[in-house]
Amino acid sequence: MTRIIAGFAGSLSLKVPPTGTRPTSDRVREAIFSALEARDAIDGMRVLDLYSGSGALGLEAASRGAAHVTLVDRNIQVSKANAALILRQAPKDARPAVETSSSPVQGFVSSARAFWDLVFLDPPYDLGNAELVHNLEALVPRLSPGATVVVERSARTPEPEWPEGLELERRKDYGDTALYWLGLRED
Repeated sequence: MTRIIAGFAGSLSLKVPPTGTRPTSDRVREAIFSALEARDAIDGMRVLDLYSGSGALGLEAASRGAAHVTLVDRNIQVSKANAALILRQAPKDARPAVETSSSPVQGFVSSARAFWDLVFLDPPYDLGNAELVHNLEALVPRLSPGATVVVERSARTPEPEWPEGLELERRKDYGDTALYWLGLRED
């Protein structure tokens, strides 16, 4: 079962696509969001959740105070249903904006005009590092100053060579899951 951990929608259960996804565990999501809250990197932020699946990462950010969340996945129906569920729980005076897109990730990022403060990339583990890096290259010009990018990969997959403009701040492993925390390189 996947659920929202904290915020206005805390404990709310989310639907998960029946196939083709690997939801981020509660333990890993809690670690991500504890670190983000310590950085003051959620409240009022614009969040992008690429390869969103159920939308759990982006919707957790919405529940914890993000101002705007964009969920991107080819099969967006489950994310849309979960977003509607979360928005029904939102306080009227602090309702986040949530939008969804079924565009392919690369096409969405390449054509985007928005800027994001916080980005989650949780692609299928079988997505090659070259495609992941290509996504990140397109994302760099769409990041706000001080933006945080969290990439989830299999701990058994070799670390990608990060594109110009991004630098690895830290890596943390949780069993089979590796989290990479990236920030804009300030040259």
